[in-house]
Formats: sequence, structure tokens, C-alpha cells
Amino acid sequence: MKNRLKILMAFSEVAPFSKTGGLGDVGGTLPKALKDMGHDVRVITPQYRRINERKYVLRDVIRLQDIEVDMGGKKVSINVKSAFLPNSKVQVYFMDYRPYFFREGLYVNPKKNEDYPDNAHRYLLFCQGILETLKKLQWQPDVIHCNDWQTGMIPFLLKHYYRNDPFFEKIHTLMTVHNFSFQGNFDKECLSAMDLSPDFVFEDSGLDWNGECSFLKSGLIFADAVNTVSQRYAQEVQSSETYGFGMDKVLKKRLDRLQGILNGMDAQVWNPETDPIITERYSIDDFSGKSACKQALVDEFGLKNGETPVVAMISRLTEQKGVHLIQEIFEEMLGLPVFFVLLGLGDQRFHDYFKKMMKKYPNQVSAHFKFDDSLAHQIIAGADLFLMPSLFEPCGLTQMYALKYGTVPVVFETGGLADTIQQFTGGSSGGNGYLFQKPTPKALLKVIKQSISHYRDPKTWSRLMKNGMKVDLSWEKSAKKYIDLYQRCIEKS
Repeated sequence: MKNRLKILMAFSEVAPFSKTGGLGDVGGTLPKALKDMGHDVRVITPQYRRINERKYVLRDVIRLQDIEVDMGGKKVSINVKSAFLPNSKVQVYFMDYRPYFFREGLYVNPKKNEDYPDNAHRYLLFCQGILETLKKLQWQPDVIHCNDWQTGMIPFLLKHYYRNDPFFEKIHTLMTVHNFSFQGNFDKECLSAMDLSPDFVFEDSGLDWNGECSFLKSGLIFADAVNTVSQRYAQEVQSSETYGFGMDKVLKKRLDRLQGILNGMDAQVWNPETDPIITERYSIDDFSGKSACKQALVDEFGLKNGETPVVAMISRLTEQKGVHLIQEIFEEMLGLPVFFVLLGLGDQRFHDYFKKMMKKYPNQVSAHFKFDDSLAHQIIAGADLFLMPSLFEPCGLTQMYALKYGTVPVVFETGGLADTIQQFTGGSSGGNGYLFQKPTPKALLKVIKQSISHYRDPKTWSRLMKNGMKVDLSWEKSAKKYIDLYQRCIEKS
């Protein structure tokens, strides 16, 4: 093994403690994989109201009480508690500052469906509090692994606010961007919360983004290395304003430090051979349990029984996820025929549409407007096809879960979807799913029809299912790539 590294991973959400999406999943799984490789890995995250202190056994740490953070001349006192990621020895630190983090939502006020207006100050405190916590711990990691805009100010702070502090002299930074559409752009007045030097000029600071202060740009500019969560997405964001949301201009200055590393999945949680949630367990050698899961699914949702293929979608209901493409071809798809099961929340117009379709086709359509992890397991285990027509997808995890459960993905050829799904053409060919290259309803319907024709041939379909279930999408391979990237951060700095 290479030198044992000390790694602090900073996440604004970590499953199972807190989660709004894939970022939280990575926060709860990648650290375990790195720890299993023998490295000293620790995680830090805010302590939100939703985190159950008793369930996860959060403990006070005496030397991490009343840590002073200077927020623009105002002293703010934070406390940091400690626990472990479940089923691991990965230590997690929870930053406790109730006025900022003890709220109903993480980033958004659920009552108003709006971002909290003080998000800039909340995550400035988080970034600066992380560095002050390290000093109190007297623990100097080799690398601070930052994730998304909420931690993007850490590299800036190290190179400016703490540049003369010898404690941080040998600490390096990696910035992982999970989605370039979330940038953390705020009024530059938010910088008043930092004790910047008198010669600080905002326009020349590297933070300026169209007159606003961009936390994401800070991470891209000042981190020692940058990566995205799939190889294809790394190519897309540097070459297209559509995918990079304007940050492609920033990335072009850092191409020598940019890499794509595909996310992994938690094979302990998502495994049809051991899954305690599904109706009957099954494996690549025995699909009988999957048939039982399918029957339970159609029975549960009141769908008409039979050998009709079940098409599922688990997603946020937004245009970015390609829901409008499904809407355009929906009734023609039902006529193939298929059953359709939906789980997700999002734009009201999509809620209204699928409610209408459920009423019109009660024996074929079942839609559930919520996020429910248990139900997600049941749907993925029981479905035959899994739709994921996202217009862009940095990595995606649910298509990986689908593969593992022998549920065949139909995806748009973009980002991590293109990196994980290979086209199946039938017969004895390889491939584990279906891709369409143009983001149009016509192209989507064409591959769905192709998939249904293959479904009607049991031998062909069985081969396709096995192709998907054989793919290794665990974290081990990607964790090794992260270790190599940490080493480069250290060597190039």
C-alpha cells in the first residue's frame, strides 16, 4: 500500500444522518471504502435538526467545545460532536451551531420552497469552522476533500485567510463537483463575514462571478485539484456552457488539474441477494425471486396482473430529469403495452399530469409523489425496465442500483449514464441497457420499443439482465483513483 494518508472529507450532507440527493450517498459510502484501504479518514458535516443524536450516538468532545470562529470581527462559538458512520470505524464530526443549522430544511425553507437567505453566512461558518476545528484537534490531514459549493470556500481560506499559519502549511485540497448547476453564488457583501486583509480587491480575488461571490468558483480556482463524479461529465463541463453552466470558462484554466472519477454504489445496501426490504431475495443464478418481487409490486399498486413489462421511474420530477420527454410519449408507451410505476417529487405540472394518467389508466399507472427509500427498493426489485432520461446527469446512482437488481436501464447518453450503460443490441451481444443519443421524445420511444421487443424473448432478456448484474460498480475501483488523486494533490502543490 502507498503511504497511509490522513484525509478529512467535508460534506454538507452525509447519509444516513442527512441527505437530499446523491451528495449525501457519496458522503456515507466513499469514506468507508477509503478507510477499508487503510487510510485515516474522517468526515465533517453540519449537525442539522433532522439528525437523531440518540439513534446515532453523537457524543460531546471536550476539546471541541466553544470553538471561536471570527466572522468579520464577530466571535461565533461552535461546538463539535462525534459519532461513527454506521457499520464502520469512520469518525464523523458534527458542527453544532443552532442558529444556522438547527432548521427544518438543509438548504431550503420547506414552508416557502426557497433557499435560506443566509446560506452564504451558514456555509462560510461551516468552511471556517472546519479549519478552526482542525486546530483544536491538532490533527493535520494531508488532504481536505471538499464537496460542492458548500465547502468551496475552504481552498480560498487556506490560501488567503490562513496563508501565514504554519499549522496549515502542508494541508492540500481537492474539490469534487457533484453538479455544476449548483454554484453557491451570493451577493459579494457576504464577504463582510470574513476578516480579509485591507488590500483585498474583490474583482481580483478569483471569487468574482458576474459581480457575485461564487463559492464554487473558489473551489475550482484555489483547490490543488478538481474532479467531477464521472469521466464523461468531466468532458462535458469543460467543453460546453450548457453542461458547465458558465464554469467551463473557469475550468479551461485548470484542465491540467481536472479529472473524472465515477461514483460507486453501496453494495451492502443495494444487493438483491441480501436486501431485507424486498419480497424475495434473488441472484444472478436464480431469478425466481425477482418474479415474486414483480408480482408483489403489481399487486401492491393494484395494477392488472400478467406478463406485461413493468417500467419504473424514481426521480425528481423536473425537466432536467427528462420527465417532459416521457410525458410526450406516455400514452403511446402504455399502448405497447406496459405498466408504469413512478416514485418522486417535483414540479406541480408533472404531479398533475401523472395524477390525470393514473385516473385515466388505473390498471396500468401507479404514481407516488414522495421520496421513500423502502419503496424505492421494492420498485427497483420488481420492475423490468428503469427509465432515466436525464438531459444531464453528473453521475447517477439509481441506474447502478437497477443494474444490480437485473432491472434494465433506458437512459439518455450523457454524464455518468453514458459511463455506466452500454448499448444492448440483442442476440449474443454485450451491453447492459439502452441509450438514446438525441434528447427527443421520438428517440426515447424508439429505444423503449426496442427494449420491449427484446423483453418478449426470454433468453435474450435473461442474458441482458445478467450482463447488468455482473458489472462491478462498487467503490473499490473508484476509491483507488481518489487515492492516486490525493497523491497528485500533494506532489503538485
